[in-house]
Amino acid sequence: MIERLYSWLTVAAQPLLRLKLRRRGQVEPGYLEHVPERWGHYTQPPETVSQRIWIHAVSLGETRAAAVLIKALRQQRPGLRLLLTHGTATGRAEGRSLLREGDVQVWQPWDTPQATQRFFAHFRPALGVLMETEVWPNLMAQAAAAAVPMALVNARLSERSLRGALRWAALARPAYGRLSLVLAQSSADAQRLRALGAPVQAVLGNLKFDADPDRAQCELGLGHRAGLGRPVLMLASSREGEEQALLQALSQRRSPWPFEVLIVPRHPQRFDEVAGAIAAHGFGCSRRSQWGTDLSAFPSVFPSAGPGCIWLGDSMGEMALYYSLASVALLGGSFAPLGGQNLIEAAACGCPVVMGPHTFNFAEVAEQALAEGAAWRADDLVQALQRATDLLGPGHAEQSIRAREFARRHQGAARLTASHLLALLKR
Repeated sequence: MIERLYSWLTVAAQPLLRLKLRRRGQVEPGYLEHVPERWGHYTQPPETVSQRIWIHAVSLGETRAAAVLIKALRQQRPGLRLLLTHGTATGRAEGRSLLREGDVQVWQPWDTPQATQRFFAHFRPALGVLMETEVWPNLMAQAAAAAVPMALVNARLSERSLRGALRWAALARPAYGRLSLVLAQSSADAQRLRALGAPVQAVLGNLKFDADPDRAQCELGLGHRAGLGRPVLMLASSREGEEQALLQALSQRRSPWPFEVLIVPRHPQRFDEVAGAIAAHGFGCSRRSQWGTDLSAFPSVFPSAGPGCIWLGDSMGEMALYYSLASVALLGGSFAPLGGQNLIEAAACGCPVVMGPHTFNFAEVAEQALAEGAAWRADDLVQALQRATDLLGPGHAEQSIRAREFARRHQGAARLTASHLLALLKR
């Protein structure tokens, strides 16, 4: 009964989804592309043989994790044919670089019985792979009807998400129970997933540890950092309200600051908003989008901030550059109750991190980083600013080394995950 009610609600909500896509598309035009795919209507010819591995990576972070997995899969199975789906424009844009000749990329179908049924009938995937969290009731029901084995990899489930799922246990338990394979990030994630009936087979760690930061960006960032003569404090992947809190804290500090300040918002639709907030606090703003494409001409492309000027990282796909340029990063999403962003890329670039109190989305990694000296905790952005200032002292080089070593120690999940998936496919 509850499944029928859920299906009816997803169908009834379609006009609201279309309205939401139009509104998002005004800021991010990618949402207005290939809209019929959301309802299971495709321009690609239908598949006649089940041969593709389907990987669903809903957003940017999941797509970056999928990139690591896809590389490992191609190494173990040359000639892999891929079907890649996403739910956000940033995820889809990032995913384009992962495609090879013969691969297909479309939107995730909206979770109605009709759209998901059309998706499986059209593409006939041999195996479905969901990245991290994306378990949907109708999607799983239609996968079972189409006899498509489904795996949840790099799987995570916070305590908050578990409580929410248990409130709808009549929907969640059948969906998780239809999975053929679950590979969890941590033992705590595995325990929570099993509470929903998920068949957890192994705990392999986080795929993102196996990601290699863009080497050219890292070298460029490190070179610019050395030439600046002043450390760089970065607010990384910031969310709404966090920039305001940092700007307020900076306003109260004695000028000139002993560092340059770089803010990199998480979502591109907020770039102009953050630039406006910087100006509203009386600071100058130098935007990455105004520096041009050739960053080799340092120092002209990195204007000297001087008193009261802030850099705004309003670009996509350059986090390795920003983390390598920064001497220390304040972790966005962790100073508001949003669960935090993943700190692994920062560590891999040798950038120590100061986190706020809210890291429940990446609790295991956050605690590991704290224990191994790659990250520090603060109660709010005022305290974090002071902690970051302290970290910019003489011991900074050692802290950077510890961050890189932390990232290296936890590698290996990609190869093991690929092996598990190919074994499932063979069965």
